[in-house]
Amino acid sequence: DRHRRKRRDGDREKRRRGNGRKKGASKEAGEGEEELQVRLEKRERGRRRKTKNDQETRGREREEQEQEVKIKRGKMAKTGKNIKNEKTRKTEEGEGEAEERIAKGKKKHERAKKDEEKEDDGGKRTVKDKTQDVKKKKHKKETSEVDNEDDEEEDNEEKEVRPESLSPEELEKLKEAVDERKKLIQSLRGKPWPMKKKLVTLRESQEFVEKYEGALGKGKGRKLYAYKVMMTKKWMKFQRDFENFKTACIPWEMKIKEIESHFGSSVASYFIFLRWMYGINMILFGLTFGLVMVPEALMGRPYGSIPRKTVPRAEEASAMDFAVLWDCGGYAQYSVLFYGYYNNQRAIGWLKFRMPLSYFLVGVGTVAYSYMVVIRTMARNANESGVGDDNSFNFSWKMFTSWDYLIGNPETADNKFASITTCFKEAILEEQESRKDDNIHLTRFLRVLANFLVLCCLAGSGYLIYFVVRRSQKFALDGLENHTWWERNEVNMVMSLLGMFCPMLFDVISTLENYHPRVALQWQLGRIFALFLGNLYTFIIALMDEINLKREEEKIIKFNITMWEASLYNGTVSENSTAPPITIQPADVPRGPCWETMVGQEFVRLIISDTMTTYITLLIGDFLRAVLVRFLNYCWCWDLEAGFPSYSEFDVSGNVLGLIFNQGMIWMGAFYAPCLPALNVLRLHVSMYLQCWAVMCCNVPQERVFKASGSNNFYMAMLLVILFLSTLPAIYTIVTIPPSFDCGPFSGKKRMFDVIHETLESDFPAWFSKVFSYASNPGLVLPFILLMVLAIYYLQSTSKSYKEANVELKKKLQAQNEENKKKNKRAALKAQMDLEEARKAASQDAGQQNNDAPLQDQESETVQF
Repeated sequence: DRHRRKRRDGDREKRRRGNGRKKGASKEAGEGEEELQVRLEKRERGRRRKTKNDQETRGREREEQEQEVKIKRGKMAKTGKNIKNEKTRKTEEGEGEAEERIAKGKKKHERAKKDEEKEDDGGKRTVKDKTQDVKKKKHKKETSEVDNEDDEEEDNEEKEVRPESLSPEELEKLKEAVDERKKLIQSLRGKPWPMKKKLVTLRESQEFVEKYEGALGKGKGRKLYAYKVMMTKKWMKFQRDFENFKTACIPWEMKIKEIESHFGSSVASYFIFLRWMYGINMILFGLTFGLVMVPEALMGRPYGSIPRKTVPRAEEASAMDFAVLWDCGGYAQYSVLFYGYYNNQRAIGWLKFRMPLSYFLVGVGTVAYSYMVVIRTMARNANESGVGDDNSFNFSWKMFTSWDYLIGNPETADNKFASITTCFKEAILEEQESRKDDNIHLTRFLRVLANFLVLCCLAGSGYLIYFVVRRSQKFALDGLENHTWWERNEVNMVMSLLGMFCPMLFDVISTLENYHPRVALQWQLGRIFALFLGNLYTFIIALMDEINLKREEEKIIKFNITMWEASLYNGTVSENSTAPPITIQPADVPRGPCWETMVGQEFVRLIISDTMTTYITLLIGDFLRAVLVRFLNYCWCWDLEAGFPSYSEFDVSGNVLGLIFNQGMIWMGAFYAPCLPALNVLRLHVSMYLQCWAVMCCNVPQERVFKASGSNNFYMAMLLVILFLSTLPAIYTIVTIPPSFDCGPFSGKKRMFDVIHETLESDFPAWFSKVFSYASNPGLVLPFILLMVLAIYYLQSTSKSYKEANVELKKKLQAQNEENKKKNKRAALKAQMDLEEARKAASQDAGQQNNDAPLQDQESETVQF
């Protein structure tokens, strides 16, 4: 019995230990799972607040299911243990029925042990239940805390969203706080804070504004405020998007920025000017194409219906030859491209379109629009430039404020780096030029010599053009068919070659003067301007002589045509005949010379030859030169890149003046050749791409780079002058010279402007024509012009006085700044002297104390003795 009891006790202890280990492992596993679930729940809570409740309910259901499974497993284990205990009881009772009678005390002892075992099993069960309860309580606490947090957040949101609970004073404070946060957001970029602090402040301010603007917008009386806030946000977003859209729509912006970063602002100013000219010519092309060329082509009489719209019979065989078309003859001459094709019919088409009136008004409107745009651009540039550049702390500003921190593209960053480098070179050159001190007498002599040489070049070019034009008139009288291609195009080629080589000669002469690069550029522009202007007016004077010859020829042809018509009528039709009149084909009708078409053809030829010369010069002078220098430098006797010929530099002055005088020819000849604005648009479009490519591939940056701060207005001033000078010949021909009798929209009238009087008399009431006649009376026009001149003089004088006052104020501010610096320096020196005196006094006191210390020791020793 004893051995059996010991075995049973040992088995029970082993079972207890195994159950304990299993329970510990299950506890650890359960705790690990709960920790992981809590972590996941916390992460999901931070990421997505909206799905928080769903995930928590799912987690709770899973945990409850796991707990139920655990509880079932525990119950099954308990029931198994109870069954085993009952079996052992029965076997013990069966075996010890006889022993029960003998030893009742032993049975009592066994019962006591069984009771203890039951108590142990019940304790284990209670411990297990307690742990599960603790887990449930923990989970309930966590979930309750989360629910409480969510409830608190919802309550806070409800409190934030409910402005009804706030008093009017609190609402005003809240509005002020929102406005302050908005101001902080706007001025945050200029705060001297670290970037991390700026980002945190920006995020917090934006969240605050988003929360409380909506809160202020709810409730009675606040809907209007919410609507205003919403509309202001949308309007700001629209403005920002629209500005981005406008920036993206600017043509060739990135190309010009890249050129500016490598070649400086002076070269970039030329391409900006070219883009501006392209926009002006697009407007001019739209006016002439939409109001002159298209109505005549769609609603006017077709080709071959009248003599002015038909190629003569003698020219039909060669009308489509390339040489004839290149010289603007043949079918090109009798088309909508030139003045002579348009009919003098007062109203055309089913719209009753007034063709002569539209032709005249478009010609005047293009000139007026050009004046308006040029003057407006000059005024805007003057307002943007202000009084002048502030050179205080120039290099410090460039050093610390040049970089753009919004750049995210590596190529853009490289361009910006090159641009900053070029900007520093410009500033260093400006500083060097301002401190230069040379021999003034030698400089004056060289400048006088340079101007004398330039005057000789200008006089020679003018005489050469006049000689060539007179020679071409002789060739025209003899017949152009009997002369070579060079003799037929001698005028255009000579003018193009002078415009190509004379600026190079001026550039060589300008090295004698030793001007600042910006001043040298302006002198160069002025000289080339004088060259082109002299050449152009020499050409116009020669054209006026040719116009006079054409008019004399027109009189003879007009008399011959009348005689031909009379003889044809009298010879073919008898007095008593009833036969129909003889019809003559338009190609067989004799016609006049039409001097207007001749002028338009000359300007078109001049534009085409100038364009071809420019492109050929670009390809030969820049591209082939760069190729030779690049590939022959390795096998040549000297360094081709550093010496002769080297890479070419971009000629800013020559290209700018070429653009300006090309535009002057457009303004001068557009009245007689409506196709000129379209040709100029095509030329400028091709020039932008071709010259951008040539600059980046074939040219090198200038050795002396400089800022082009004042160049743009200088370009505009020259453009305004050439606009005025180019409109004078056109106005002279419109007002004084009578139009041709058989070509153009004004044929049959004494003067071209008579179309205005005709329109007023026929299309407007009588009183309006009287008012117009009174208003156009010279007695009213001259005083009005005098008043305008006086007003311009007054405004200019007041503007000059304002500028002088601004300069004086700036000088006073600089003087005050210098005085404040001196005061601060004196105060700093005084403080430094006081500090030094205090240090000296402190050192003297310390020395005296050190000297007094041994005396005191001696006195103390004597006292002791």
